[in-house]
Amino acid sequence: MATNLVSKLIRPAAFTQFASSVAQPGCLFRGKAMAVVKAANRHSSSGDHTEKISRYPIPYRKDLPYDIVELMEEVESKGGFLPNVFKALSHRPAEFRAFFAYYNELMNKDTGGLTKADRELIVVATSIQNKCLYCVISHSALHRIYSKKPTLCDQVIVNYETAELAPRERAMLDFALAVCRCDTITEEHFKSLEKVGFDREDAWDIAAITAFFAMSNRLAHLTDMRPNLEFFNMGRVPRDKSKD
Repeated sequence: MATNLVSKLIRPAAFTQFASSVAQPGCLFRGKAMAVVKAANRHSSSGDHTEKISRYPIPYRKDLPYDIVELMEEVESKGGFLPNVFKALSHRPAEFRAFFAYYNELMNKDTGGLTKADRELIVVATSIQNKCLYCVISHSALHRIYSKKPTLCDQVIVNYETAELAPRERAMLDFALAVCRCDTITEEHFKSLEKVGFDREDAWDIAAITAFFAMSNRLAHLTDMRPNLEFFNMGRVPRDKSKD
């Protein structure tokens, strides 16, 4: 089960870029240092107890259910580090499983009009509204990887209304922010989406992502969850393919 889930949580091509970006020149860890980080992480508990990750206790892996440990280790081995959300939410294993199952359904589905980059951009824009540092930083990194646009999320973080967005992206974020603010949703909102090519099922996807991450944002606030340092540099420097 864990193997199937991680293969959907992290697509192979995208995660190759994800892992490579961590080892780019100018990034926080590279070469032998990255190898040391990987080895240390594999043999430590699920969290470095000297690092500020959450105000709630981070369980040791030896105390966690096997399927959760298996998922953590596969994510870590493919990306070079384990995102802190896995560590923080492992405090409640049953809720961990439910969270990542729904995350997968929303963020990795192959149907509908939203791209992977679209989904990440929705998370960034609505997480800004909700003042969630963890989700803004981590999903900005994923957007940079999927979109190949290293500066767009930085613009959205400052003010999405002045960012260099395509009309389709702007309509998508206008709708997502309306849902995020709990505005009254009217037929005009749906018409605005339809004008740029979205349908009613896409509107549901936009709203569901917004709603799910509103919950995630508030859990991050509750736990004082901190983003991994690796996220800050991911996707900012093009991968040097000659070194592959």
